[in-house]
Amino acid sequence: MPDRESTCRHCGTCCVAPDISTLNKPAGVRCLHLDGELRCRIYEERPGVCRGYRPDELCQMVAAPELEQRVGRYLGLFGIESAGGV
Repeated sequence: MPDRESTCRHCGTCCVAPDISTLNKPAGVRCLHLDGELRCRIYEERPGVCRGYRPDELCQMVAAPELEQRVGRYLGLFGIESAGGV
């Protein structure tokens, strides 16, 4: 059974908090491909940078009930200003 840190919780943080230049998505802006269920609409064709995301201790560090809170924690950890809203 996988440990808690290696299991993706489908929280959507990695689709909002970091910038994804391949998709012209700035930091803190919700990816256009993230649906209301926090699932990627282009999962099978997603860019390599997205494929490279893996759940790790950072997921534990930003854990919070709401997406906006998780994104805020992520941006704060890295000292990144949000280019927009969640």
